[in-house]
Amino acid sequence: MELGATEAIGDVPVDRYAEVPRKAEVAAPAVVALPVGEVDCVAEARAAVRGVQSLAELAEAQGAFEHCEIRKGARNFVFSDGNPASRVMVIGEAPGRDEDIEGKPFVGRAGQLLDRMFAAIGLVRGAEDPAKSLYITNVMPWRPPGNRTPEAAEIAMMLPFLERHVALAEPEIIVLMGNTPCSAALGQVGILKLRGQWVNAFGRPALPMTHPAYLLRNPAAKREAWADLLAVQARLRSGA
Repeated sequence: MELGATEAIGDVPVDRYAEVPRKAEVAAPAVVALPVGEVDCVAEARAAVRGVQSLAELAEAQGAFEHCEIRKGARNFVFSDGNPASRVMVIGEAPGRDEDIEGKPFVGRAGQLLDRMFAAIGLVRGAEDPAKSLYITNVMPWRPPGNRTPEAAEIAMMLPFLERHVALAEPEIIVLMGNTPCSAALGQVGILKLRGQWVNAFGRPALPMTHPAYLLRNPAAKREAWADLLAVQARLRSGA
């Protein structure tokens, strides 16, 4: 509730009157394997990025990836925004309603706050100078239904694309904006504990920060966010 979640939304309806199987019927097999004909989506994602040598090729490969079900309910494929040569790469969770409509990450209210936050330390997504610009993407390039949190399986199949995205963009610093990017990059969640502590993500210095949407709901947390921004600024100035 503190994070703003007011209802649970599932992908499929649940029949509460269905007969509950007996334990003998649901016992797990000794060897777990994919059913015949079922696709290993993570392996398919790894194959899709193999040989990709540019961001344009990566966008084409990810946009054509058919194994992520949430793409079926999304209007647009949302790849990135800003200057790919930027020293700082911001990784968010997934597109929301406004992002899904415009096809760009962080353009709604939370995105507008993000722009103001980074402008305060001299970084603007539209700047041509890599030293003064931002590069922004998300873990998920499609809007999840009902703006729900991406599931672990969905994050896993997008991870090969994200890893290649970071490798091609070569940022000096990564900002992990919220729990989902922390889950993808670090295998951890709990952004209120992780924020403000420098970590290693994809072989680069990374700083977890609270998502701007959280700051809109909890203005008192902006003080900590400002401290995190100053930490990013200091790291850029030191070149470490």
